[in-house]
Amino acid sequence: MPTHLFCPLRSCFTSGLHCRGKEEPVPTALAQVDREKIYQWINELSSPETRENALLELSKKRESVPDLAPMLWHSFGTIAALLQEIVNIYPSINPPTLTAHQSNRVCNALALLQCVASHPETRSAFLAAHIPLFLYPFLHTVSKTRPFEYLRLTSLGVIGALVKTDEQEVINFLLTTEIIPLCLRIMESGSELSKTVATFILQKILLDDTGLAYICQTYERFSHVAMILGKMVLQLSKEPSARLLKHVVRCYLRLSDNPRCRAREALRQCLPDQLKDTTFAQVLKDDTTTKRWLAQLVKNLQEGQVTDPRGIPLPPQ
Repeated sequence: MPTHLFCPLRSCFTSGLHCRGKEEPVPTALAQVDREKIYQWINELSSPETRENALLELSKKRESVPDLAPMLWHSFGTIAALLQEIVNIYPSINPPTLTAHQSNRVCNALALLQCVASHPETRSAFLAAHIPLFLYPFLHTVSKTRPFEYLRLTSLGVIGALVKTDEQEVINFLLTTEIIPLCLRIMESGSELSKTVATFILQKILLDDTGLAYICQTYERFSHVAMILGKMVLQLSKEPSARLLKHVVRCYLRLSDNPRCRAREALRQCLPDQLKDTTFAQVLKDDTTTKRWLAQLVKNLQEGQVTDPRGIPLPPQ
């Protein structure tokens, strides 16, 4: 599997949003030649005969061309061509017949859409066009084959690039869609990397006050999130992953911030024992941030707890 498939996740979660980052100056002549090639590849996206190579070349260049996203968005027919690449894959989802070649090609298209999603000049229009919804059928897939796993992972990368910006309009948009149950399903049964990205997306939604209020608004929403997080903790106790655990603990901590006493009481009752004892002591020995979050979580759940005159917490009624 080509290494460039990993680039969407790497650019989104480890090295920042490269589509709008500052680049090192390059010689003018070389820059002009490169830009001419960029223009050529963008034009070639409109033709089915030349599109596949253009997708590959542009996906490689997207981190070194700061204004690629506006160029893609404002050029005639380009976004339609990218969406056509996505829609063309739908018949291969059910029944699951997606090949590695098909997965590579559509992931290159998704990488360009992630670039558009990341850029401040194109993000609002990207959301207004409801383009993320075209990716949701990919997140619904459950096949464990590598082509499907890369497809889900790259699709999650687009959503991850959106939430990474911490823009209110992104959270408002996502809350009108089914992204939370989709992420929860991947958190429960996906690969470790997919679980990590899906949990990161949920964490970003929770860190927004509107997102936290939405999830804690009904018992069904809250209990579904708490149940999946609990399953993840149990699994992590058997197969540790410090990176994934960090996101899980941050989600729990944010849930404990909810001012509604009933939500906090419910969380107090369902918090896994593994987060209260020394199960993860070895995994977190060098992670001071997550250890601090975990200590704060326990403290939050102890505050306001009803006690009898001897100071012993009373059982829930």
